[in-house]
Amino acid sequence: MNLFKDLNVLSLEQATVLPYLTYRLAHDGMNVIRLEHPVHGDPNRMIGDNVLGEERMNAYFLCINAGKKALSLNMAEPEGRKLFQALITKLPVDIFATNQLPRNYAKLGIDYDTLKKLKPDIIWLGVTGFGPDSDEAAYDPILQARSGLMELTGEPGGHPQVLGIPLPDMGTSEHAYGLLMKALYRRQVSGKGSCIQVSMLESSVSWLTVPITLNASFNKSISRRGNTHEFFCPVSVYQTRNGFLYLAVGNDRQWKSMVGLDAFRSLDQPHYEKNAGRIADVKHLNGAINAITRQHASEDLIELLRTITVPVSKIKTVPEVIADPLVNRRLLWSQDPVSGARITLAPPPNMTPFLERSKRELSFPPRFGEHNHEIYGGVLGRSPHDLSQLKAKGLI
Repeated sequence: MNLFKDLNVLSLEQATVLPYLTYRLAHDGMNVIRLEHPVHGDPNRMIGDNVLGEERMNAYFLCINAGKKALSLNMAEPEGRKLFQALITKLPVDIFATNQLPRNYAKLGIDYDTLKKLKPDIIWLGVTGFGPDSDEAAYDPILQARSGLMELTGEPGGHPQVLGIPLPDMGTSEHAYGLLMKALYRRQVSGKGSCIQVSMLESSVSWLTVPITLNASFNKSISRRGNTHEFFCPVSVYQTRNGFLYLAVGNDRQWKSMVGLDAFRSLDQPHYEKNAGRIADVKHLNGAINAITRQHASEDLIELLRTITVPVSKIKTVPEVIADPLVNRRLLWSQDPVSGARITLAPPPNMTPFLERSKRELSFPPRFGEHNHEIYGGVLGRSPHDLSQLKAKGLI
């Protein structure tokens, strides 16, 4: 049974933060329709290699847009707004989402009050950089800088660095996903819709649980620490004979087990028995551990440390992550019915019933305006002649 198969999501989306959210909703089996301007479209369609040899289907766009349909529509024009309103009522739309700047809401006729009059139980979601009262433009690295994430990333004394993934984008998407699920439950119980405002800044800062409490409450300075941990030792990257591994000793019992091994017995010293002693001498201790690990292969150390339940991992490359049996069995895929090209997609946070039934396959990322005829014609009843006229006017 698919609880979400009859839910329609209409999303005026671009870039990453909202497309990743609707990609997650597609994992649940919702009918996700992305709206784009008929001239400009989503700029991310033009980012990355042109792997299919056609316009607006570049590699970067393919990563988080499978499982969706695509419409083009110019809502700056009154006739375009009428088409949009017809979509809201005739699809009908359960969730409307946008990451437009707030100043455009009323101009485009997409504000909550307008849509609530058309469909009283609609769930409306607006994702902004800094809240609904700000029209400041925001991209993920700007949010990383302003939220403090960059201040916490990098080597001690070195330059701040961006994270390896766009956490403000994807983290905000995950927070919005949870809020939408609460709104759907509220609607199921009460019959009422919701207006949800999500700020990327608020979402990003919410991850700073320890830094904010320790700084604001206890005046403790929190900054970059590289690969080490501020409160636990040894926790860091260590070089091996054939690569690197990450070792994380989280308590004194694990440390005692580790130094009980022949390879690390030289570190079984009284002043290292407690975590506080190890933290106090972290630089010297990490150097001593590195001197030991460099003499052994990563695989041998990992096998040894796992036998005593000390958390450890090889630092894997992306190809190695893809090949990991725990990851590989969860990878999603999609095949282009036009070119026959098959793409591999990252696994979901959890395997949904919809994905299990579909054998982890999603429909191919939609081409620009690919579903105009299907939806404007089939759902709104517009004739082929009408659609040709709308296209000629630059409305779709």
